[in-house]
Amino acid sequence: MEEEAEPPHEKHCDEELQSPTVLPWDRFSNWIHCCCVVTFDLELGQAMELIYPSHIKLTDKEKMNICYLSFPDSNSGCMGDTQFHFRIRQCPGRKAAVKAHNSYNRDCPVTLQSETAFYYGFVYFRQTKDRSIRRGYFQKSVVLISKLPFVALFSQLVSIVAPEYFDNGEPSLEAACHDIDQWPTPVPGDTLNLPIMGTVIQVRIPCRSDKVTGSTQKAPGTHTIPAHTILPSLHEVDIYSAFQSILPHVQLLWELVLIGEPVVVMAASPSVTSACVQALVNMIAPLRYCNDFRPYFTIHDSEFKEFTTRTQAPPPVILGVTNPFFAKTLQHWPHIIRIGEMGGFGVYTQFKTFLSKDKMILKRLMKGATLKRPVEAQNAILRRHFLEMTQSFMIPLERYMASLMPLQRNISPHKGPPRLRPFDADEFLHTVEHSGPQLTSGIKGDWEGLYRRFFKCPNFEGWYYQRQREVNQKLQVLHMDALSNSNLTEWIEDKEEVEIVDLILRIKEKLKFASNNHTVVQGESVERLQKHLATIVQALPDDLQTVIKT
Repeated sequence: MEEEAEPPHEKHCDEELQSPTVLPWDRFSNWIHCCCVVTFDLELGQAMELIYPSHIKLTDKEKMNICYLSFPDSNSGCMGDTQFHFRIRQCPGRKAAVKAHNSYNRDCPVTLQSETAFYYGFVYFRQTKDRSIRRGYFQKSVVLISKLPFVALFSQLVSIVAPEYFDNGEPSLEAACHDIDQWPTPVPGDTLNLPIMGTVIQVRIPCRSDKVTGSTQKAPGTHTIPAHTILPSLHEVDIYSAFQSILPHVQLLWELVLIGEPVVVMAASPSVTSACVQALVNMIAPLRYCNDFRPYFTIHDSEFKEFTTRTQAPPPVILGVTNPFFAKTLQHWPHIIRIGEMGGFGVYTQFKTFLSKDKMILKRLMKGATLKRPVEAQNAILRRHFLEMTQSFMIPLERYMASLMPLQRNISPHKGPPRLRPFDADEFLHTVEHSGPQLTSGIKGDWEGLYRRFFKCPNFEGWYYQRQREVNQKLQVLHMDALSNSNLTEWIEDKEEVEIVDLILRIKEKLKFASNNHTVVQGESVERLQKHLATIVQALPDDLQTVIKT
């Protein structure tokens, strides 16, 4: 296993002015892991020609997967330029997560958190006839590898960087990477201007506290640098175009994705499969899809056998495939979406939906198509529909979760912080009849049955774990407030030294929590606790003060 080398420490004349913690390529790695150029070698097939920056190391398995996923599986029909993206598993035992991603993950929507175990690859593939090459074709891909799911941004970025590289070679790739190395850190809530090769992309980084409306947020134009391209979204794909040929089935697909069923998307082009798989994953937002998904998957993938075995049920993964070989290999999969040349259009499944079909959304979209409504508007309508369905499904769960919290009046500064009551599925299901999704959704059906299936899948586990962490964090904050607002000087008057030391340790633990969670903790609480700590320590004998301070 190769370890990722540290970047070379170059000397700069302005080094004294820079933050001592920022090294060359630190800012670059906040956004992108590396850039790869994959070419076709007559003897080797797809081969890694270049990795930039040069200090970045990939394992042999990672290189192999990137090489095979960087070309269309069957590229006879892919003349010219083709764009798509893929997702691969990162080999274990690699370098820890990028430091800036830890604070980013705390404040961004859960669906946009950086991946800990996967890389995204954003591909720009070019195939043109070239008689000077023995095979008769020029075939090459530029690939941006990142741990961030910024599909819209990085697709835009690679469409700027790759043509420049094809025209001007390696120096242009170096120039692009140096531009990215000057980009500010991705901070949720910030609107950023990102200069790249003479142009500027403006984008807003979504924040967890944003109001989720379903409409794309326009980036405010408050910057002095004029932006050539203002991206309406960092990560969203056009779900209307992705599903246009299978619109009557979209509600069925929403249920399959929600409960984590195995789905395979078959199409002729990786552009189509990657857009469709990403659209499926995005359709349950703001809920995070917690199963594995591969926007583009080939027979050469190192996990091919794991995903295609017939000795056990298909794994809960969404795959996008283009090779006709998969039509036979995956014919036992329970849910198959065919788009275009691979056997026509349609969704093939024995799945019986829990909910009745919402015919109004289909009529609205069909009418929009007849009236030649812009694709952007159709996309916004469909995205809003999915958002409302997901919110209707999740609101009763959020309400029940809130009921598991202890009452604020029961939070005592002199006891440990209270804990959340455990989630009881049967107790929750008793509430569905009277205060379930029917309060906010007009869609009828077996909502209770849908919840039962949801409770068995990783999407529920991921949501519950996240909410549990957030609620326990909130309880810690409330407990901290109670501690900081109480009269501790009076409380310690009749206490033994051991009890006072215990209180000091508890305050120190709270201050440590505050420094790790500064975005949710009130500064006044921290100041009051620090004053309490100083006063209480001062009241101890000198020898004990020395021990405490060390």
